[in-house]
Amino acid sequence: MPQPWLARVRPLTVRPKIGVTVGSFLAAALQLTSGSDPDANFAAAEEQIELASRRGADLVGLPENFAFMGDDQRRLELAPALAERCSRFLVTMARRYQLTLLGGGFPVPAGENLTYNRSELVGTEGQLLARYDKIHLFDVDIPDGITYCESATVKPGDALPPVVDVPGLCRIGLSICYDVRFPELYRYLASAGAELLMVPAAFTAYTGKDHWQVLLQARAIENTAYVVAPAQTGVHYGRRQTHGHALVIDPWGTVLADAGQAPGLAVAPVDGGHGARVRAQMPSLQHRQPALF
Repeated sequence: MPQPWLARVRPLTVRPKIGVTVGSFLAAALQLTSGSDPDANFAAAEEQIELASRRGADLVGLPENFAFMGDDQRRLELAPALAERCSRFLVTMARRYQLTLLGGGFPVPAGENLTYNRSELVGTEGQLLARYDKIHLFDVDIPDGITYCESATVKPGDALPPVVDVPGLCRIGLSICYDVRFPELYRYLASAGAELLMVPAAFTAYTGKDHWQVLLQARAIENTAYVVAPAQTGVHYGRRQTHGHALVIDPWGTVLADAGQAPGLAVAPVDGGHGARVRAQMPSLQHRQPALF
């Protein structure tokens, strides 16, 4: 059955790279308030992807749970069809708007009553560049009285996230949400050559106000890498509230763009030359002493 978002084919235009120097590109971290209606979620996602494209973005990231954010049982029921639909959506959007697109996390069947939380990075021709199943699961008692137990219905991935060299952009390392609290994962990505770290998330409002930005800045600073962090925001299915503030951060830890708390996007240039200068000025990765640990 044809999908509504496939019918809305828009003409492509050449996107000017205003204010972007040679060796640089624009990155966009999208911010959504996804709910339990996949049709509405896909429509909202395309609206922001198109806006990012019109602003000249070459790399666009969708947040965790971009296609569905609702009851666990409903997610398990939808997962077989939704996983296929998400992959096709990413391919269609990347081709239509001629950009590299990260689907920050969507459910994929992983056995009885389990799904993976999977992200996929898709190139401008619709080719799958990288895939990652979230390995750190959010099993936490939040002080606001809400308990989260992601492992009850999500199976952790069994492989470290990939680093992929995207032609015309840079070397990109993948991660998802709760991963940001595990610095060893990002040190691994940096050691594998990542120049930009993707951190799509659905960060809780309670923890986000204190931890979201500072954790992302720490990951950028300690690995001298850009961070692009798409985010969920607002209230979802009447129960869960997320923090928002999708961010783009440079290797010095400077916040280049912040989407605030409303659905929208954070767009900023990623400058390879700036990244190289920061790594030369602060060569901490070269000063590591792994033999002592």
